[in-house]
Amino acid sequence: MRAIRLRNPAGLDRLELVELPDPGQPGPGEIRVRIHASSLNFHDLGVVIGAMPAADGRIPMSDGAGVVEAIGEGVDEFAVGDAVVSTFFPQWLEGEPRIADFSTTPGDGADGYACEFAVRPATAFTRAPRHYSHAQAATLTTAGLTAWRALICNGGLKAGDSVLVLGTGGVSIFALQFAKAMGATVIATSSSDEKLERVKALGANHVINYRRETDWASRVLDFTGGRGVDHIVEVGGPGTLAQSIQACRIGGHIALIGVLTGGAGPVPTAALMKRQQRLQGLIVGNRQHQNELVRAIEATGITPVIDRSFALKNIADAFRLQQAGGHFGKICLEF
Repeated sequence: MRAIRLRNPAGLDRLELVELPDPGQPGPGEIRVRIHASSLNFHDLGVVIGAMPAADGRIPMSDGAGVVEAIGEGVDEFAVGDAVVSTFFPQWLEGEPRIADFSTTPGDGADGYACEFAVRPATAFTRAPRHYSHAQAATLTTAGLTAWRALICNGGLKAGDSVLVLGTGGVSIFALQFAKAMGATVIATSSSDEKLERVKALGANHVINYRRETDWASRVLDFTGGRGVDHIVEVGGPGTLAQSIQACRIGGHIALIGVLTGGAGPVPTAALMKRQQRLQGLIVGNRQHQNELVRAIEATGITPVIDRSFALKNIADAFRLQQAGGHFGKICLEF
């Protein structure tokens, strides 16, 4: 089968298209999946450029979507021909978080889905939404589920709430779509007026160009009558957290899901304490969360925003587009 291997020292020029032995037929509790699509995430980029070191020869990509070709003994959840999508933490099926690293995450601690076939435990996949393409389904594993858990599972988002999303990457666009489907008011930021027009078309009620309005927290307070928003999907980390605390209402919820501005930095703890806010870190979610997300998508009709798709052999070009930051929503691989 065709696959991508990442050779050490890592880098985009170290992604190799290779022929590997077919993984064979599934054993008890396993399924064989013909992978047709994956999608790029910040985590995947960290792996392939060496910021998050992985084993030499690792098959990258945490997200994989495709069709079940065979089922092993004891598998009754899936049938041959079912469209499925992978999970980020294959062993975290339900309940509270039980893992604080990426040792089991495909494309990092284990081989991922930049390959044509995979034989994995059936519990490493969920059903894909009906009528989704494989590329659309592949956006759910990491970005879709992160936004869902941030706002719905952890945040308890409800109609009438207000949400601030930072930027126009995959998680932020999903968060915008979920918030609007739930009847929330959404404020979105970007450094691009063109992208702000696109988020307005998706339903954003207010937009802020943070490059022009560097004190964007004050603009959020203006839009909310001085109250602040109920929820913030915080993708920046230390470089944006201080303003997020200012922009969030007293007793509000900040979901820390990204570190685009760095892995460590000062936190204005006094402001966080005085405003009695809940700052919660999270990494994606469990299999039960993903099954709930799939049901919600089928009920609401939400479809992912895909900026562009690339062939498997052009994976390095896909990551270069991601690095340049010119995309809106998700970048996918289709093969």
